Amino acid sequence: MSAMNIYKNPDNGILKKLLERPKSHNTFEKEQLVGTILQAVKTQGDAALYQYAKDFDKVTLKSFLVGKNEIKAAVGQVSNSLKRAIKQAYKNIDKFHKAQKVELAQVETTTGVFCWRKQVAINKVGLYIPGGSAPLFSTVLMLGIPAKIAGCKNIILCTPPNNLGEIPPEILYTANLLGIDKIFKVGGAQAIAAMAFGTESIPQVYKIFGPGNSYVTLAKTLVQKEGIAIDMPAGPSELMVMCDATANSAFVASDLLSQAEHGIDSQVILLCTDCDFIKDVQLQLTTQLEQLPRKTIAQKALENSKLIYVDSKEIAIKIANYYAPEHLIVCGNDVQFYVDNIQNAGSVFIGDYSPESAGDYASGTNHTLPTSGYARVSGGVFLEAFVKNITFQKISKIGLKNLGKTIEIMAEAEGLQAHKNAISIRLKFLKNDI
Repeated sequence: MSAMNIYKNPDNGILKKLLERPKSHNTFEKEQLVGTILQAVKTQGDAALYQYAKDFDKVTLKSFLVGKNEIKAAVGQVSNSLKRAIKQAYKNIDKFHKAQKVELAQVETTTGVFCWRKQVAINKVGLYIPGGSAPLFSTVLMLGIPAKIAGCKNIILCTPPNNLGEIPPEILYTANLLGIDKIFKVGGAQAIAAMAFGTESIPQVYKIFGPGNSYVTLAKTLVQKEGIAIDMPAGPSELMVMCDATANSAFVASDLLSQAEHGIDSQVILLCTDCDFIKDVQLQLTTQLEQLPRKTIAQKALENSKLIYVDSKEIAIKIANYYAPEHLIVCGNDVQFYVDNIQNAGSVFIGDYSPESAGDYASGTNHTLPTSGYARVSGGVFLEAFVKNITFQKISKIGLKNLGKTIEIMAEAEGLQAHKNAISIRLKFLKNDI
């Protein structure tokens, strides 16, 4: 590979250009195609899905639902070592997400006025699990576990089949481990459409979760406009590493490549306060890249990536907060400074021995995270993403006497007489009741 360029203390104009996310090509054509797919599935249901399976997955399906025998066979195909690894990851992810449960207290805001909140699971949720060259069975854990903890009663899972009409056994094993048995062989934008609108075979859901390629992301964005909730419009994966000369260059290079191999539109950025260290990382990238089975993908992704030298950690953290990375690794001598001052990031990995891969698989945090700068305003998937909060209030006679006049004055000031009357009638009744 040709060496990635090192950018030294770029000014604000150049820096903004360097930090631009990779642009999607043929956006207009993609929008037209995805819009056509959504409309076809909405109006034709299963018939459209069977046709898209032929067109995109090169397979003729007789049914979308994965049968019990298929699941049983898949369980037998997964090695015992992988089963143990998945179970360990399950344990950690389950533990972390169960800790997110909160006890919601009843509050007496004014004497006789009681307010509280109740969390209720979203009844119908759809999980999209990418397949293709990297079937993400880890995403089954990341989405299925909090859905189960939240108490979602109807969980369906869509994932693309191969040209033999098969689902990777690792995905089926993991879904089975979680007790998810409504698994459908549908991928891409058509899967999002099926979950959003429902078909003869696939039930409609209220909220759709899961990452995917640009077509899937676009489909999620479009169905959201039609009233279907989504977790987030997650785009290509991204990673920023902030460090100084005391970090380990081999570790840093391995982290950059771990994200670069996700896809050609992934982006990785190194911010460092030592130019010689960046050169060491360059050498490590060249050496390690040659050993990767997904070398071509990673190499292409590195074209979107940057090695940036800055004079100080203060400048580095300012840049990081502007970029708002999906994943942020901080390592070197003064990680606490970065931890204390980071404001915008999806998930932060602290120190030399906290690789981003740990969060992708088994440390316990969720790997479904905001990309494309959305970390400025939102976090990743967590337990509350699978519930809705319903507020309750109960007001006693004394409570309404204490609060009534305030409501009357406010309603009258807004010109809403019926609002005022709803209070006045009750206060008059209470006055006569004494």
